[in-house]
Parts: sequence; structure tokens; C-alpha cells
Amino acid sequence: MVFTATSTLAIRALVHLAAREEEAATLGRDLAAEVGVPAPYLAKVLATLARAGVLTASRGARGGYRLARPAATIALIEIVEPIEGKRVRPGCLLRPEQPCQEDRACSAHSAWAQAKAAYLEFLEKTTLSDIRGGAGEHSRAGRPTPGRKTRREARPPVRGRRAGGVT
Repeated sequence: MVFTATSTLAIRALVHLAAREEEAATLGRDLAAEVGVPAPYLAKVLATLARAGVLTASRGARGGYRLARPAATIALIEIVEPIEGKRVRPGCLLRPEQPCQEDRACSAHSAWAQAKAAYLEFLEKTTLSDIRGGAGEHSRAGRPTPGRKTRREARPPVRGRRAGGVT
């Protein structure tokens, strides 16, 4: 029930789009820079969401990505499910290949059922609008500014050393 990195990225990107819902479409490379991921990777994620009907993508002078509907009507499950597939609705904890069944419950069934229900309720009832506040405030925290070298990159190479520091 933990989001994959791709699902987390998708949510972060769409929160950024939700924060500028009333503005023009956003270019993929601009959104990638804001979220702090490579543009080609984000493009694949956004294409999946566009096929799922969550986003619209357009080319041309005024092209880019926009939410397909108002942020208040897009539940997190609509973002996570196209990426996670059936993993978003976990089965039995001890027998993951089988769905949870009341009549053949495993020893973890009652506790697991409560956790699963809370997780799914969160995804189904929480919308982009609910979580969009502060989208741009922390997106690049701890990451170098695009185009700016990190300390490691800015250091001149040490002579006489091979990669990995072994001579």
C-alpha cells in the first residue's frame, strides 16, 4: 500500500497542474523542471494519465498539459490506478495472489481489511483540490537548481585517481 516512485511523481506533477488550473497549458519540460525529474520520464507518466482521461495533452504554440476536469473532481485513485494497475487494490496479505475472502480468511484478515479500507477510502475520497496547497513550495527541496552544478560536479578532478578513488 505504499505508492511507487512513479505514482508519487504523477501525484506531484498533477498537484502542480492543479495549482495553476486557470492558467494556460504547461509544457512538459517546464513541469519536469518544477517537479525535479527528467522530462522524458515525466512525459511517459503524463501520457499514461492522458490515456486514462485525467489530463489533456496538446501540441503546438499553445500546447502542453492541462487537467481534463476541475481538480475538485479528480480523485487520487484516478491518478494512481492507471500507473499501479491492480496493485492499487491489494489482495490478501498472506496470500497476495488471491483476493481477500471472508469465508476463507487468513490470520491477518481483520487487521489487513481495516488498513486496506482506510487506504482505498483515502484514494477514492481525496481529490487533487484537497492536496494542491503549497505545490511549488517544497518541490525542489534538497535538489540542485537546474543548470547549476552540484559541489561534486564543480570540483576539479583529482589527478592520479581512477573512478572510484582507487589508483
